[in-house]
Amino acid sequence: MTKTDIAHRRNGLVSFGSEIQEQDERARSLVLRFGWNSTCYQVLNPGIERWISPDGTGLVGYVRAGKTLVVAGAPVCAAENLRATLDQWEAFAARERGKICYFGAEGRLRDCVDASGGYQTVCLGWQPEWTPTSFIQRIDADASLRAQLNRASNKGIRVTEWTHDEAKNNPQLRAALADWLSTRGLPTLHFLVEPNTLSDLRDRRIFVASRGESVVGFVTLCPVPTRNGWLTEQFVRSRLAPNGTVELMLFHAITAIRDSGAEYVTMGLAPLADRDLDGPDPNPRWLQGLRAWARAHGNRFYNFRGLETFKAKFHPDSWCPVVAVVKDDTFRVRHLRGIAAAFTRGLPEIAVLTGIYRALKSELARLVRFARRVKR
Repeated sequence: MTKTDIAHRRNGLVSFGSEIQEQDERARSLVLRFGWNSTCYQVLNPGIERWISPDGTGLVGYVRAGKTLVVAGAPVCAAENLRATLDQWEAFAARERGKICYFGAEGRLRDCVDASGGYQTVCLGWQPEWTPTSFIQRIDADASLRAQLNRASNKGIRVTEWTHDEAKNNPQLRAALADWLSTRGLPTLHFLVEPNTLSDLRDRRIFVASRGESVVGFVTLCPVPTRNGWLTEQFVRSRLAPNGTVELMLFHAITAIRDSGAEYVTMGLAPLADRDLDGPDPNPRWLQGLRAWARAHGNRFYNFRGLETFKAKFHPDSWCPVVAVVKDDTFRVRHLRGIAAAFTRGLPEIAVLTGIYRALKSELARLVRFARRVKR
């Protein structure tokens, strides 16, 4: 029995072969009909369990992390059914004896639970948002961004949109992805940032940067259907790509969705981004301190500040807080650990230790290179 079979059995379904495929298609249909959260399409990622409401109108994607059920964003359903879908999902979670944490939730869920009571909300980052038209206008008005585009173009970078058939499991795309992942400080993360999406590009759009015959990067976008928009899911850049490659790929991608009538685009969460909240910080003091420490020292493992700076240079129309919501009297360490475990697919402590090892290895290599230069 596969992990997917087990996941469906947990939901009270006997699902093998064609029944699993039918269940997945039902989930995809709900996302394409009701998806509002910017990460709504990520509930279809591999490794995510899916619960569908008894009446077939609501969908929740989640990962089990110990006793915590970490939800991918928010339930996918019609806005007017959100409270009812939450009640049905939470009744299922209670039967599973799981604690609930909604990670990556946005305004619609936050407003719903604030009105209900019994939940605690913490801010874990911000995401930038634009209209596609304003995104292109900001590039046109920024000399530094225009220079980046010109630099990549002058180095021979050309960006084209590939069809799903061209891109699916393409070896050059996979090689570029592997090269990019090898430069990350932490082991490969999953959940809402799943990198292995090249085998299923049905509803995504993919824009590929080439230099001559070689692929040096790509950008994938996935739909946010009820907002008539797109999330820039991945921007992959191999070490062979010159500066400006990602900017050029984004320019072509956002131009294409603008021309097809899209009204919304986001680059997704910038974790730990430092933006002004309306009112006092809702996070508990221990989380405020941990967040400050991570911003100061976490770049050895993940370039939080660099990611925020990169997204900010495109001059967003607005920044939206992205929150975690727990059905509890306070946000606890075990909730944060559950979120980390959802991304690492295992013990987060192992991922941190691996990140420390990679950082030390990288630092040692840098010192060796420096010593060799001095000897010369």
